[in-house]
Amino acid sequence: MADTAEVTDFPVVCIGGSAGGLDAYTRLLPHIPADLGVAVVIVNHLRIVATRLHEILPPYTEMPVELITEGLVLRPNHVFIIPAQRDLHVSEGEFRLKPFSKPRGWPDVITVFLRSLVDHWSGKLIAVIVSGFDGDGAAALCDIREMGGITIAQKPETAKQPDMPKSAIVSGCIDFILSPEDIGRKITRIMHGYASTEACGVRGESSGPPGWHPR
Repeated sequence: MADTAEVTDFPVVCIGGSAGGLDAYTRLLPHIPADLGVAVVIVNHLRIVATRLHEILPPYTEMPVELITEGLVLRPNHVFIIPAQRDLHVSEGEFRLKPFSKPRGWPDVITVFLRSLVDHWSGKLIAVIVSGFDGDGAAALCDIREMGGITIAQKPETAKQPDMPKSAIVSGCIDFILSPEDIGRKITRIMHGYASTEACGVRGESSGPPGWHPR
């Protein structure tokens, strides 16, 4: 277990959403191959109601879908779901669950997790903001880009609740604005392009770190 926990260099895709997020997740996940080599972490901000996403989403992906528990190891080719009423962090390749750092108002669990990834994850990062109220996640998007990650927002007109994608776009730190289906396809193309440049030792032209922003 200890050796596995030290592996922190594979890509993580964080998908943050809230109200209307289920529609986005079910449209997005089928377009991410099960062997793509990424860990998909769905951070759905829920204050009281327990999540059922780990029961609902398995038909939409061939990857195992797991509800996150304290100390669970991140693994590629898995989908991980945040539980309700917890902030989510990552440390030494494992998930850490803590009480809400923002006890009142809209939770900011997406922002908290993205910042934890920036501080404690050595692999590539893709941050995705989909349907939801408020603007959770937007405050961390510039941090993701500054450390070489890629940021994607759901196209507001395709979202059941466009507030969260709109807030992400207003941050000025979004690379792509896409429908859920195209988000899944874009993640796949990004990873295939990155794998190709790594294999060939080629640094491609991009607006960000070489080889990591194929468009």
